[in-house]
Amino acid sequence: MGLEKIHFVASPVALAQEAMARLVRRHGQAPLGEAEVIVVLGGDGLMLQTLHGTDKNGLPVYGMNRGTVGFLMNEYAEEGLVERLGAAESAVINPLRMRATRADGAVVEALAINEISLIRAGPQAAKLRILVDGRERMAELVADGALLATPAGSTAYNYSAHGPILPIGAEVLALTPMSAFRPRRWRGALLPKEAHVTFEVREPEKRPVAAAADSAEVRDVIHIVVASEPAIAHRLLFDPGHGLEERLIREQFV
Repeated sequence: MGLEKIHFVASPVALAQEAMARLVRRHGQAPLGEAEVIVVLGGDGLMLQTLHGTDKNGLPVYGMNRGTVGFLMNEYAEEGLVERLGAAESAVINPLRMRATRADGAVVEALAINEISLIRAGPQAAKLRILVDGRERMAELVADGALLATPAGSTAYNYSAHGPILPIGAEVLALTPMSAFRPRRWRGALLPKEAHVTFEVREPEKRPVAAAADSAEVRDVIHIVVASEPAIAHRLLFDPGHGLEERLIREQFV
């Protein structure tokens, strides 16, 4: 099936803007409501921003790297774009939904494609109680924080925190501590994708904590519930042989 009605999105940097201008001259710029595919020109940050902004239209998204890391992007090339789109492999990603309660009682919901992270917001380590499906699994984690990552996000912040890389098709989430002090040797856990994970902040006035869903931050949180959101499915397109599954495997051998 050909994907010829393309809506282009580019980061504000000159390299991406110039590439977009050339591609629009060649392929046109389909309005978002009429497009068959979105092509993102930039880096992973713009890809995440685009996915968050288009989660209701169900369009597949194909990225070409005009940024730095570009883990979620394909190599940039102006020739044969329609053919590449037609031959692309797809990876379906369900985001995480965070429901965070602040100390003032306000409740904030946000979605994350990579991870939900809890990070200390003061000089002292955070103290977190962790429950899975309503059952206490850790009475107290003393650490800089903790995060819950999807397979797609397992090579990002999670990997930097020494968490595991997850195959994209794995029906699991990675729960990873950040600089754990107690229990000192706890390296985290793998949880079923359907799990509901609750974090309760101990001593929030003395040890304030901020929660972030990808780049959306909520400060002074005291209670956070995180679960996968199966009703939302992001479809990313990759060139054959260079899909997200292959990238996740390759990343473990470098």
